[in-house]
Amino acid sequence: MAIAVAERETGTSSICSFLRNVDPGFRTLGTPDSRRTLKPVSFPANGHRYAHGMRLAQFYVMRVRSKALVLALHLFLTGTVVAWGEPSAHGHGGGLVASGQTPGFVGTYFSGSATCSPCHDGLADNRGNDISIVRNWSGSTMANSTRDPYWRAKVASELHRNPQISDELNNKCSRCHAPMANESLRKDGESIEILSPGFLDPNNPYFQHAIDGVSCTLCHQIADDGNLGSLEATSGEFTTEFQSSSRDRPAYGQYLDPFAQPMRMFVGFTPQFGSHTGTSELCASCHDLKTAFVDAEGNLASTTLESEFPEQMVYSEWAHSAYRVGGTKERSCQSCHMPKVRGLVPIASHHMARARPDFARHRFVGANTMMLSILDENRDELGVTSQELAKQVARTRRFLTKRSAALKVLSAEVVEGSLTVRLRVRNRSGHKLPTGYPSRRVYIHFVVHDGGGNVVFESGKLNSDGSIVGVSLDSDSTRYEPHYDLIERTDQVQVYEPIMADTDGGVTHTLARAAFYVKDNRLLPAGFDKLAAPPDIQVAGAAAQDPNFRGRGDIVTYLVDVGEAESLTVSAGLNYQALSYGHLQDLFLDASLPEVARFRSQFQNASIRIETLARVATVVRRVASPVGKTESNP
Repeated sequence: MAIAVAERETGTSSICSFLRNVDPGFRTLGTPDSRRTLKPVSFPANGHRYAHGMRLAQFYVMRVRSKALVLALHLFLTGTVVAWGEPSAHGHGGGLVASGQTPGFVGTYFSGSATCSPCHDGLADNRGNDISIVRNWSGSTMANSTRDPYWRAKVASELHRNPQISDELNNKCSRCHAPMANESLRKDGESIEILSPGFLDPNNPYFQHAIDGVSCTLCHQIADDGNLGSLEATSGEFTTEFQSSSRDRPAYGQYLDPFAQPMRMFVGFTPQFGSHTGTSELCASCHDLKTAFVDAEGNLASTTLESEFPEQMVYSEWAHSAYRVGGTKERSCQSCHMPKVRGLVPIASHHMARARPDFARHRFVGANTMMLSILDENRDELGVTSQELAKQVARTRRFLTKRSAALKVLSAEVVEGSLTVRLRVRNRSGHKLPTGYPSRRVYIHFVVHDGGGNVVFESGKLNSDGSIVGVSLDSDSTRYEPHYDLIERTDQVQVYEPIMADTDGGVTHTLARAAFYVKDNRLLPAGFDKLAAPPDIQVAGAAAQDPNFRGRGDIVTYLVDVGEAESLTVSAGLNYQALSYGHLQDLFLDASLPEVARFRSQFQNASIRIETLARVATVVRRVASPVGKTESNP
């Protein structure tokens, strides 16, 4: 293997040296028998050097017919360090691996994100804000989906508990976390295995496909086959079409008139207009996900796709809300998670790129600051390369406080020593809150202080280990906290969460045993009719009968004995946890597995336990109406 150094040398001689380093057979650009080389030339600007270098490469590539060499020189001229490997007979390809960056492999079906970064990074909007596509994406959980240590630990635990369905687990758990590896293995007719010696092993030929996560050439190759958004096309069952000529591989995008030649020449993809790339139906491919489950004897109990467990149904929640197409608040997934940049901006850094309107940022901001911080705090152990994670934590925090939820005290009064507070919780998102994998929860931290600053009442106090005082699940993983309309004791906490149940009706945290939700009181989005909701997204448990729990939020009443206190301060916070403490205690029962043991250590040392989505406070006096101010999302 030859290594090309990433020095931005100028002159034709350095380019020829690079070509020789990549291809020992390179001798000359003249006649076949010539031994002459081009004279060294200095270029006044890097852009001129790049243009001349690519003309040189294009001439050379016509001689040896090596598109991959053009890509190698393209990366070299833009300053990317590359290592060249021999092509493979399999779909995983040989390829380029960018040192210190995300993978730059070149495969039969997909190419790595580092092959996209030379042209699609180094971008800025009209105000100088960085809109680099690959760099922004690299800080997302999508880019790090296979580095995610919780996912790795959960996969190991699920395989350990139900090895008899290992084929199903390996396929389903990698279809959306390692889609390029999964799809390549399918197309190559190979078996799918995640853990070592599977594709998470650096020595596995599909490792680069896996470690690049949910990457550029996966999402931009998903075809609009007429099924997007349907049950058949969810749970990772998207379609990417095989092309006999690599240059015919599509790169679907939002613009009607893409300039195709640079991508066809440099990376072997043909940009094409695809209106579906701006629709929520594209996201439904992975963000509606149903999973097979087994009974207590380990026998497969789900017999059809319809009967499988709704692990997450983000798209369906949106489609049943006011944010759906044609709804009163119509917005797509992309409008929140890939907001458009104002004005005309370049979408590529090469000199042939045109400025475009309505460009969608590729930051993919979500809600999981805990996982982003764990990835950043364990960079070496997890193989994290992106320098964007700390920025992504800050972006995510701003996104959550501005866009996710609101609190308001509707009324608060003291009558004969009893304080009654009616608290309204609003979901401002376009899906349930929280949504996604059923390890997540949102809860109310409600506190009453007297005039001297002493705590009179507190519900939802957080311990340093991430557990919540009074929550049944956190002291016993086989139990759960019920939904409340009225809270009167400190050991009662309003927790908005999904709780999985097995085929026998018992609480379970093993996904392969989950048959239905015994509790699902996650906050509903605006326009969500809980009485008409399809079974996969229906409200479960006491919230289904609570008249104050409906589309857009909930109203909770607190009744507190405050004695003779004259002045009281009532405060409430709505807090989010990506991984509930009780759920993790069940996972940690498998700490004999190295993946689980590593994640337990990382979680215990994590710097983030919760995110506060909204706050509110008011002062209550014994004989007067509430005074003071109410605020949300400080």
